[in-house]
Amino acid sequence: MKVRNPRTGKYDYVLHVDTIENINQKAENARAHQLDWQKSGVEFRTQQLMQFAEQLESRKEAIFEQLSIDTGRRKISRIEIEAVIGLIKGRCFTAQKHMQTSEERPSFNLQSVRIRQQLIPYPLVGAISPWNFPLLLACIDAIPALLAGSAVLLKPSEVTPRFIDIIEQAIESLPELNKVFKLIRGAAEAGKQVVNCTDVVCFTGSVATGRAIAVRCAERFIPAFLELGGKDPAIVLADADLEITTDAILLSGAGATGQACQSLERIYVAEEIHDDFVDLLLKKINPLEFNNDYDKGGQLGPLIFDKQAMKIQEQIQDAKDKGATVLSGGKIENLGGGLWMKPTVIVDVTHDMTIMTEETFGPVIPVMKFTSELDAIKMANDTDYGLSASVFSSNNDKAIQLAQEIDAGGISINDASLTNKVFDAEKNAFKLSGLYGSRMGAEGFTRFFRKKALLIQTEKPGTIHSQSE
Repeated sequence: MKVRNPRTGKYDYVLHVDTIENINQKAENARAHQLDWQKSGVEFRTQQLMQFAEQLESRKEAIFEQLSIDTGRRKISRIEIEAVIGLIKGRCFTAQKHMQTSEERPSFNLQSVRIRQQLIPYPLVGAISPWNFPLLLACIDAIPALLAGSAVLLKPSEVTPRFIDIIEQAIESLPELNKVFKLIRGAAEAGKQVVNCTDVVCFTGSVATGRAIAVRCAERFIPAFLELGGKDPAIVLADADLEITTDAILLSGAGATGQACQSLERIYVAEEIHDDFVDLLLKKINPLEFNNDYDKGGQLGPLIFDKQAMKIQEQIQDAKDKGATVLSGGKIENLGGGLWMKPTVIVDVTHDMTIMTEETFGPVIPVMKFTSELDAIKMANDTDYGLSASVFSSNNDKAIQLAQEIDAGGISINDASLTNKVFDAEKNAFKLSGLYGSRMGAEGFTRFFRKKALLIQTEKPGTIHSQSE
């Protein structure tokens, strides 16, 4: 497959795709070694993963060079690498604690029976990750699964695959880890085969693909852990600190060029402060520049995926056709072959516009007035999504009260997108934003286990005569 460079628009890299036969062979090899990996114990697995972190550390510059080409981002790419190394160390630090099962205990309803619990990892986990944060979101499921004792097939996105070779070199430097951790290269067909040959699937991506994976997993009677799209709202109450609020919303909505599932995409502002909010937001947007020349700097990176750029432009045009007003940005710019977009503030929006109903995944900030807190909650919940949200108010109690009424898994109070920084708070996606266990907190690790109960009878069992009428 030819791969596009987001800064130049040129197809300057070739991804050598795994065939179905390759994928089946990797799955078979990983399965053959999984039981030994499981029996090696959590201390050994922790040691192996800590060594993997060291291998990534020693290859940081090489990973950075490829990751920054993949995404067109430099500072964020460095942050992403550090986040992955921190993720590995954090999971290793807590793995043994989360694997501790309760001591043998008597049954509550049958005192002669004593109970022991056993945690059994799924043999082979399939992880399919997206293009927006390709390294972090590849590891966020794979690392805890490996620590749990599972083998893993990991398929990173074919849109941003340049870093895969270096990660594979790091894995191959650790023979025991290499036996159970296999990388898969390819697009949709490769992803389908990962779903077909594993025992549990972790997927991060679109609702459409997630739905198809859920159906296939249901047919195979295996779990699917899905982290899907978002259309995250922010509610800005009349007493909010506008300096703090506009800073947070601009970073969330336009940071990483809006290419994050937890980016704020719908802003509901109290009517009495609406104009002041918009004016201050525009004032902060005006000096921002494209980082299309690394020597000059700039805060705004390119749009990574050209197909997504087309969708963004279509949503903006739909909003304009239906009466919305674009106050900044609003168009895709081709600079040296790359696709760029200034933060786009849109007002006079309504919920019959796709910009307010479908995931945008770009630096677009639609702003809508509300007249009462009840209306704000109603509008925030008027969506098919429920990933995360934000509430801004100088009254924390009031903000928390409103946050508890929003149908979403993680709510930031007086900040935005905290779910991409705080990894120890368990949360579930609501509605079409996902399915099943949290990838954060302890459950992000324990979801890779099935629980077995050993029921030990300490007295004589009953006989058939006890059932006599």
